[in-house]
Amino acid sequence: MNAEPMTRRRFLRTSTGAALGVAVGATVLPSAGQVLGANEKLVVGVMGCGGRGQELARHLAQRPEVEIAYTSDPDSGRAEQAAKAVEGLQGKRPQTTQDFRRILDDKDVDALVSATPDHWHALATIMACQAGKDVYVEKPASHNIWEGRKMVEAARKYNRVVQVGLQNRSAPYVRAAIDYLRAGKLGEVHLVRVLNMKTRSAVPAQPDGPVPEGVDYDLWLGAAPLRPFNPNHFHYSWHWFWDYSGGDIINDGVHQMDLARWIMGLKYPKSVYATGGKYAYDDAQETPDTQHVLFDYDKLTMTFELTLWTPYMKKIPPEVRDSDLLPDWPFCATKVEVYGTKGLMMMGRHGGGWQVFGLDNQEVARQPGRQALKEHFDNFFECIKSRQRPNGDIEEGHMSTVLCHLGNISYRVGCRKLQFDAASETFGDDKEANRLVKRTYRKPWVVPEKV
Repeated sequence: MNAEPMTRRRFLRTSTGAALGVAVGATVLPSAGQVLGANEKLVVGVMGCGGRGQELARHLAQRPEVEIAYTSDPDSGRAEQAAKAVEGLQGKRPQTTQDFRRILDDKDVDALVSATPDHWHALATIMACQAGKDVYVEKPASHNIWEGRKMVEAARKYNRVVQVGLQNRSAPYVRAAIDYLRAGKLGEVHLVRVLNMKTRSAVPAQPDGPVPEGVDYDLWLGAAPLRPFNPNHFHYSWHWFWDYSGGDIINDGVHQMDLARWIMGLKYPKSVYATGGKYAYDDAQETPDTQHVLFDYDKLTMTFELTLWTPYMKKIPPEVRDSDLLPDWPFCATKVEVYGTKGLMMMGRHGGGWQVFGLDNQEVARQPGRQALKEHFDNFFECIKSRQRPNGDIEEGHMSTVLCHLGNISYRVGCRKLQFDAASETFGDDKEANRLVKRTYRKPWVVPEKV
């Protein structure tokens, strides 16, 4: 029998097997140019077909170098909606499945794109790494601190590319801001404010009821506790319940938190203190509608400020995000403010750019911005070929997500100041806080101790 030609897909399968059989870092992979056929496409499966998942699927279906082979969701109706959209764009209908493990079992699939609720991010990523797939996982990286570290371990052990959906990391305007700061033009920085201030609707209490037709609710719950079906614990409203997520600090605020941590070159703080509560809404959601978090670094304080009841605070509009315009900074809902001894920098996320004001309150520098979803996927696919770490590598995504977890843990233990041990990613001997570092997993959806 003739040997199989050395196509890109055969190369990826071969290099995956080599990576599984040796220590991480010991495998030297050939360059992408030696194996990439002119007409070959990267084959992906999309897991999670809600609003964000369908948005990503539509984007990927328009990329000539990509073929979407699967759309997967425990809600079969959503998987079908995504498949129809993909078929209309790429001219080929993907397979639909409720169980994402079909994607992992298909040896022709190169990568998993995960846009699930947060409580599924870690286990799906780890299982994909074990199956030899590269992963694009939406933010936040994880549901809790412990499982985020397991995601990093899995990526390294199986030599997988894991890109977190923190698109700002592929935006040129952010890199320009980093260069400006590194050059010392803002002077010494001792305060950084991270804002996530907007309006979200209340979540009225609803009674439990029957599982909707076409939904595998046990699979949707995954590692989360088994409970009767309730609309508030399902599509989108899951963001505001601890079993699945951590509220808007982790849903939306993680983008600004990651921006601040990256441009300032920060890792973990020495301590964290959060305060806040449910002040505006008397409803069913568990997470706060008002939250203020202080992170203590050496000679630097970083704050995170959240409100969900401020209608005058606005996200940056699309016509500003992808233009040379700058936001209306006083009313910009999603920004980072960097206070230096020589000036103040205002920065927007997902476009919006940045602007610096000097000692006389006049503008001294500006850089418009653009959204970077395309560039972020460009980087992901380039790294699949080169085997380099991507811009939003899981280690970086994990560290930024941990900051959000820290704020929530301090809030949940009674708004106490907590000391954080960066080496162990725990709170020392604080048993109450450490209980929230990891969750109790429901079989069979258990994140393993050894990935």
